[in-house]
Amino acid sequence: MRFVLAIVAFVLAAVMIVLGIAQRTVFLEPASTSLSATVADDVRFAVIEPSALTAFPGSQTLTITGSDTVFAAYGRSGDVKAWLADEPYDDIRQVRNTARLSSKLTEAPAAAGEAPTDAPAGAPDARPSTDPVGSDLWLQEFSGKGSLTTTINVPDGISVIVASDGTKPAPTKITLTWPTDNSTPMAGPLIAGGGAFAVIGLILYLWALIHLRRSHGPRRNLPRGPRMPRLPRVPRPKSIKASEITGPRRSITRKFVATVPVLLVTGLVLSGCSADFWPKSPATPDAAATATAAATDVPKAVKDVPPPAVTVPQLERIVRRIAVLTTDADAKLGGDALAARFTGPALEQRLANYKIRAAIADYPALPALPASPLTLTLPQQSSTWPRVVMTVIQSADDAAVAPTAIVLRQATPRSAYLIEYAVQLEAAAKVPDVAPATIGAPIIAPDSKLLLLPPGEVAAAYADILLQGDKSPSYGLFQVKGDTFRTQVGLDKKNEKRAALPTTASIDFAAAVGAGSPVALATNDSGSIVAVSITETETVKPVDAGATVSPEGASKALSGVPATAKGIQSTYGDQLLFHVPAAGSSEKIVLLGFAQGLISSTELP
Repeated sequence: MRFVLAIVAFVLAAVMIVLGIAQRTVFLEPASTSLSATVADDVRFAVIEPSALTAFPGSQTLTITGSDTVFAAYGRSGDVKAWLADEPYDDIRQVRNTARLSSKLTEAPAAAGEAPTDAPAGAPDARPSTDPVGSDLWLQEFSGKGSLTTTINVPDGISVIVASDGTKPAPTKITLTWPTDNSTPMAGPLIAGGGAFAVIGLILYLWALIHLRRSHGPRRNLPRGPRMPRLPRVPRPKSIKASEITGPRRSITRKFVATVPVLLVTGLVLSGCSADFWPKSPATPDAAATATAAATDVPKAVKDVPPPAVTVPQLERIVRRIAVLTTDADAKLGGDALAARFTGPALEQRLANYKIRAAIADYPALPALPASPLTLTLPQQSSTWPRVVMTVIQSADDAAVAPTAIVLRQATPRSAYLIEYAVQLEAAAKVPDVAPATIGAPIIAPDSKLLLLPPGEVAAAYADILLQGDKSPSYGLFQVKGDTFRTQVGLDKKNEKRAALPTTASIDFAAAVGAGSPVALATNDSGSIVAVSITETETVKPVDAGATVSPEGASKALSGVPATAKGIQSTYGDQLLFHVPAAGSSEKIVLLGFAQGLISSTELP
């Protein structure tokens, strides 16, 4: 019976191990699923729609071939279509309820705010660049020579744009591959269980051999009965040695002892080399979903609420690019390069600083623009253009340097984000609570009556305070404590300048709303963060006949006038950032940060 049990255990072990190994070999399903599409030869762009990217669960591996230069980028579907404007493109999507991709030539509708594509006869070509490389709309981009293979993990609502260089035809072959779950959770238990049965069978077999050997040992003498008549003597059979009985079985045992470890080792190696061999815990998080959230940081769409203009990783990349360009321009005094990333008051102030530094070697440069980290990000809720984003950057090299707040504006889908305002925050400034970057904030209209003061009137009210001090009608609306800018350029400072002038000259001050557009983004307290600009002018004239005015320093560098009998007008540009509370609030308007610089100096006519 013991031999029978051992044989049964060996048979079960062999069957289980074979089944377990077969699940990982002959019965193993493919590790991935692929779908392909072909792009028309003469089309410059292709768009992989969300339905194609999410045709199967898991990360998407893109393989793109068919051109010398291969470019791919992904972004929000609306942003991709807006960038394309009226460019024809191949629309690649999943055929409904099938495992196939379709490719169809599509004319994209013109995006709101996009520049016209038809220029008047004889006029220079005003069409925006068709090169998609480096666009601020992309969440991530990739490029290669001849072919491109990359793995992404994007959720629904994201599209991939494929191109060459924007002028040549796009790559013609696009393949999407998704990993499939070919795990065999029973392979491990089967192989391990087979190994266990093999051990049990071996123990039973050895036990049976030992029992058999003992059963052929010496027996006890039985008591003698009555004598029987002696029978004729029969020849005794030849005695059989125990070795002759157990010898062949020992050879079988040796073979089996040598074979079983091989099976066990093989089974254990196969069963222990991968988690795919074992059942998964229900609590194990879905790796694909986790990677998607981390890779894109794209929030889910909220009904009736526009998406934020940018994501945090997207803005970090934009700011990093601008910081590199600004550092190089500051070192080389490159005004032309700076214009690619600055506009409005921020550009005006920096260009003037370059001109002054070109004439005065030791003139201080403007504060450098930090590249990271972003300590606050407040994008506008918008799916149209222009778009606005505000962010606060703390210097990673020196924590003692005041954080820099910048306001960026993107005019059209193909335009770059340009810095319109760049200010240093006040030491005592407390930026109010704002919505998370994944939600963004609505833009407040310049004439909104929902604030203590409409955003479009903030600059004029503060400019009046700088000229009249506490006699200004707006004086009570603004908080005095912590406003260091007012102490530097306010009425008291202007009076000091007037008193320091010689009697042969006079000085007049004026202030007006600057050329920068007011930008107001809502805060959680129903108020708003408002960025505005002011221009202040100082006009110095000689009083006595024959007297002259001699500008010095920066004023002389900008005007190029050593002395004049007409007078000099110097213009300063002020960039200001305020927190304006809601209408009816008992709080006052607080200056959060500022930047000022001489932007022009000219001789009076």
